[in-house]
Amino acid sequence: MKERMNIVVVGHVDHGKSTLIGRLLADTDSLPKGKLEQVKRTCELNAKPFEYAFLLDALVDEQTQGITIDTARIFFKTKKREYIIIDAPGHIEFLKNMISGAARAEAAILLIDANEGIAENSKRHAYMLSLLGIKQIVVAINKMDLVNYDENKFYQIKNEYLEFLKTIGINPIEFVPVSAFNGLNLIEHAPEMSWYKGKTILELIDSFEKEKEDEEKNFRMFVQGVYKFTEGGDDRRIIAGTVNSGTINVGDEVIFLPSGKKSTVKTIEIFGKESPLFAVAEQAIGLTLTTQIYVKAGDLMCRTDQQLPYTTNRFRANIFWMGKNNLNIRKKYKLKIGTNKVGLNIETIESVLDASTLERITNREEVHRHEVAQIIFKTDKNISFDLFNNIKTTGRFVIVDEYDIAGGGIIVEALEEKETITAPDYSEFEKELYNLVKKYFPHWEIKPIY
Repeated sequence: MKERMNIVVVGHVDHGKSTLIGRLLADTDSLPKGKLEQVKRTCELNAKPFEYAFLLDALVDEQTQGITIDTARIFFKTKKREYIIIDAPGHIEFLKNMISGAARAEAAILLIDANEGIAENSKRHAYMLSLLGIKQIVVAINKMDLVNYDENKFYQIKNEYLEFLKTIGINPIEFVPVSAFNGLNLIEHAPEMSWYKGKTILELIDSFEKEKEDEEKNFRMFVQGVYKFTEGGDDRRIIAGTVNSGTINVGDEVIFLPSGKKSTVKTIEIFGKESPLFAVAEQAIGLTLTTQIYVKAGDLMCRTDQQLPYTTNRFRANIFWMGKNNLNIRKKYKLKIGTNKVGLNIETIESVLDASTLERITNREEVHRHEVAQIIFKTDKNISFDLFNNIKTTGRFVIVDEYDIAGGGIIVEALEEKETITAPDYSEFEKELYNLVKKYFPHWEIKPIY
């Protein structure tokens, strides 16, 4: 099988993302047979000019409004490898979808309209890519035909944007002048821009380095549930879950975190199939152990012969807030990481990136909708995790506000554990007072003084 890679295409609304992808699909013969002709005929019947973006528009709302609402996944191939290209929304109202799409990407193409210049979302999307830890980024300055392929205009935008990218720690691989609609500098070099000596978009895509495969990383599996079957004298307790990363083999010694309980894998079970000797990332499996131990949903299962994840109740994270209500330092939330759910408090909001001005603000007690922030969190009990840059699936999480998923984030640093103080044997009045204080000031540390 060919190597497969995820790429996200981002940029401000109307800067040409869908057109660029549609043109790439058409020019590399990656479209289903007859698809291009079908779309062209539909355009003729509706008396509207054909656009390559129409190849991707699956939703009625997108076709009528001309904006990408949801995240589309497009399969694309070159001689080197296969790709899943993620067309992420550009409009500010759809940033939630852009984040969820980009989170799966290993590299990115960021589009800027040469005629319009650097938009607010051009900066915001770059920051989101930085937030998600995507390092391989190509900037395509599109619609060069609208500025008469002006070299000076290209370098003006490049220099201005490069200055901004440096402030957020992004060092793009290349800036490419393109005309997506006309297919210039996508597959072959365009004579209209002979002054550009760099690689084409396709050459740059093929130059992206593939991340280490999940199955080559340390073994991780969040326990989804523990089941016991009694039919026909079967008394096995089966630990079920989906392998997050790595490989697990029959005979491997495993540890369940944060409890630290250990046992050895006796069998691996897959529904409807014979028991295999090993399982790899993304497989849904069941496991039986040689020694029966008590484990529960949310525990993180690891191999003892590999590097273990962090276990603590404090961590630093980059978060993106999407909730209807502001994220408030005095409010308690739920953290969901893998299958683990735990109470979550905000210890410190270190900085917030203003959604409109992109200014970094400190001394805030709230994070507003569509803002990103760096926060130190404290959980009610110890949890186990990896840093996002090491293993993505065990280094990202969502924040639940009441019953809604209101935010998402990635863990960038594990911090020293702090003791969680529980209410001692107070009087009834003291207990009531304790509970009231914890309810309205959950970030306070309460200790008895005698």
